[in-house]
Amino acid sequence: MPTKAGLFHAGVCCQWNSTANVCCLFLTSLRFLSSVMRRNPFGVDICCRKGSRSPLQELYNPTQRSLERVSPPWLELSSTAVLHQMRRDQVTDTCRANSATSRKRRVLTPSDLKHLVVDEDHELIYCYVPKVACTNWKRLMMVLTGRGKYSDPMQIPANEAHVSANLKTLNQYSIPEINHRLKSYMKFLFVREPFERLVSAYRNKFTQKYNTSFHKRYGTKIIKRQRKNATQEALRKGDDVKFEEFVAYLIDPHTQREEPFNEHWQTVYSLCHPCHIHYDLVGKYETLEEDSNYVLQLAGVGSYLKFPTYAKSTRTTDEMTTEFFQNISSEHQTQLYEVYKLDFLMFNYSVPSYLKLE
Repeated sequence: MPTKAGLFHAGVCCQWNSTANVCCLFLTSLRFLSSVMRRNPFGVDICCRKGSRSPLQELYNPTQRSLERVSPPWLELSSTAVLHQMRRDQVTDTCRANSATSRKRRVLTPSDLKHLVVDEDHELIYCYVPKVACTNWKRLMMVLTGRGKYSDPMQIPANEAHVSANLKTLNQYSIPEINHRLKSYMKFLFVREPFERLVSAYRNKFTQKYNTSFHKRYGTKIIKRQRKNATQEALRKGDDVKFEEFVAYLIDPHTQREEPFNEHWQTVYSLCHPCHIHYDLVGKYETLEEDSNYVLQLAGVGSYLKFPTYAKSTRTTDEMTTEFFQNISSEHQTQLYEVYKLDFLMFNYSVPSYLKLE
């Protein structure tokens, strides 16, 4: 449900009260459905092999029963559609306003599409972003593509969800097949506040003793470059990288020239290419369960498959992120923000209040 301010910002003109609420939302929904049908390049002629409606049809052209039943559930469905249209518009507007930066490459190659997981049966394409619930979404995609092999996503071990052979990605198709799926399938991704995601990646990859591969591959390199008078043990193990050193590594021009960022701290716009690929739905970590179940509803499986939820006490929070940034100089904060600026703008995240930008 969009906030009151969000609806107003979207051009909804009515006084906000209990009576106007329903009336205003009804009018907004009608305007939205009318406009989105005009915007939808696919129309209602998308045909599914199984004779059922595709997720794209459900998103852009809601079912007739929804249009015939003017009731609170229908209004709620429409307000959700309005919210997601606003998110799509935000991405489009940001890409247009920052075209020199966001569209440096005019054409994508198949190798750029390795993060886009394909579900043929339900006509879905999911771009996974590490540290944004991608383990659980990969589990869901394994259930959706498993044709009965799996039923409960939480019964799939986390390490199995990350085995590349268990899911098919878009780069494995021919160019004509890629173009067909990009045009006909519903494409979605999930995003998170960029610095909260960054701190989550740091905590997971550099403060956990079991992540020796990351310590060896990145930790040793970071310590060698960023730590004066490092001990031989630190240079050998790379298992005690400080957050300040991690930030210095990220903003170091040498790092960015040397090789692309690891996927766990790479920007979303570089992983999923939202200025080149039109995503039909942008889910957010802050509304993860609601947005995930909306995707499943559009895919026609919402009645029996839900996004797995569980309390995770180790989750990186905004408060934790604030603490991590306390020891980062304003100069480095400013440089780091520039690295992730497009993600902040594209997905409508405000500049964090704890930042001291120069």
